Amino acid sequence: MRQTEIRAVFEIILYFALVACITFLIIHFVGQRTVVNGVSMQPTLSDGDNLIVDKLSYRFHDPDRFDIIVFPQEDGRYFIKRIIGLPGENVRIDEDGFIYINGEKLQESYGKEVMRDPGLAKDGIQLGADEYFVLGDNRNDSMDSRMAEVGPIAGERIIGRAWLRIYPFDQIGFLKHGS
Repeated sequence: MRQTEIRAVFEIILYFALVACITFLIIHFVGQRTVVNGVSMQPTLSDGDNLIVDKLSYRFHDPDRFDIIVFPQEDGRYFIKRIIGLPGENVRIDEDGFIYINGEKLQESYGKEVMRDPGLAKDGIQLGADEYFVLGDNRNDSMDSRMAEVGPIAGERIIGRAWLRIYPFDQIGFLKHGS
């Protein structure tokens, strides 16, 4: 082989290595694709929705109330839920299904159906310095912080913020966070 041919092969290998490295960095540090499995976030998210999760923004600021986050469970499943309680707050759900943060009724536009089971939050849950209380929008069909299997979520477990729905194609768009 001539030197120009060797150089061309080397440039192609270097190009593919660079593309692979950039792809790895983006997937590992910036964003990842996640598929919704289940109905716990309906009507906001549906079973089979494909999302892009922003893994970068929480490196610069803490999660906010009503953010939709992704976090892993010990069994390897990933959960998608909405943040309701922030670090240091007391979260209580009364017998009528209303949520109280530090004794004040939470005004929200998600989870419009009455929660039948307040779970662990019946008597109030005091969140630690880096703990979040999360609920699914479909409150009566959601495994969330009310259950002992999930409980409050440590901030270090949060992978990122659900950011963009990329499938189904007729619902492509940025996800609504906030009340």
